[in-house]
Amino acid sequence: MGCGFVLKAAHIKTLDNREIPIKPDRFNRDVMFSSKSEEWATPDHVFKALDEEFRFTLDPCATPENAKCDKFFTKADNGLIQDWGGERVFMNPPYGAKVGRWVRKAVNESLKPGTVVVCLLYSKTGTRWFHNYCSPHGMIWFIKGRLTFGGAEHPAPYDSMIVIFPKDWKDRL
Repeated sequence: MGCGFVLKAAHIKTLDNREIPIKPDRFNRDVMFSSKSEEWATPDHVFKALDEEFRFTLDPCATPENAKCDKFFTKADNGLIQDWGGERVFMNPPYGAKVGRWVRKAVNESLKPGTVVVCLLYSKTGTRWFHNYCSPHGMIWFIKGRLTFGGAEHPAPYDSMIVIFPKDWKDRL
């Protein structure tokens, strides 16, 4: 079963052989390993490749400046307490101690009819949230190469992955 697209170090190659370039760069360890920010804007090319497959309707972890969908929730709206039912959700959560809460919310919301949640997460396969939510409930696509997030000069010092809830997401599109 194909995953929809393959992300490589130099480009994203979709299943229909389109390529979207990724600018390779050096790591920005000072900021990415610090607590200076939990919010890292999704690289446009990653969102566009995913949006072609999923046609997203909601971004629950956004700022007005980096929202990827017309409908979005800001920190003040608190997407963790909002209803995502019936939406095609793109979620790039704040990277910090609350990631597990966001992933749990994604799983719970994906149980609602007509709801698909696609998460851009750091690939931390040793965490509780990965083993409790991603591994048993999601379809996982590991990204080859490291992403350069919006606002960063260099790629992240960690790998990323796409996790789709529920596993049978194709039946809902």
